[in-house]
Amino acid sequence: MVDRPYNVLFLCTGNSARSIIAEAILNKMGAGHFCAYSAGSQPKGRVNPHTIHLLDNLGYDTSGYRSKSWDEFAQAGEPEFDFVFTVCDSAAAEACPVWPGHPATAHWGIPDPADAKGTPAEIAVAFEDAYRMLNQRIAVFTALPLRSIDALSLQSKLREIGQMEGSTANATEEH
Repeated sequence: MVDRPYNVLFLCTGNSARSIIAEAILNKMGAGHFCAYSAGSQPKGRVNPHTIHLLDNLGYDTSGYRSKSWDEFAQAGEPEFDFVFTVCDSAAAEACPVWPGHPATAHWGIPDPADAKGTPAEIAVAFEDAYRMLNQRIAVFTALPLRSIDALSLQSKLREIGQMEGSTANATEEH
């Protein structure tokens, strides 16, 4: 496909938990091969404090994370994406911007840890579960032979990843 790191955008409505977690995981796991970004259709304006706490505890540098609109990435001069993944069902159902370069897309919906109720420990478990599910998906994604796989097989594999454990709705929207 390309001779540079692959640019990947993770989308969620609020860009405060799942998409930020996915961005962090891929930038660490795929360092040198992938450059991950995240955005939301209706960004919360701040990263969920539980997201920051989880990532800090796992050794991630969280200083550069912020909740931002996907409109930022639709501007001239922004990275051209090779892959765009929605990680929440509501973002998957929205009309996304047209991304230059026709990136491969898939829906990797998982439950929103920000919706978790209960004790602090129960909320922490929801965030840990989201991290674990995203980490599994991203590990499978980074192991794909991206430079040698044909587009149809790649699209099929990306959708299969979205159906892994913990998958939410089976969205079929293309982004």
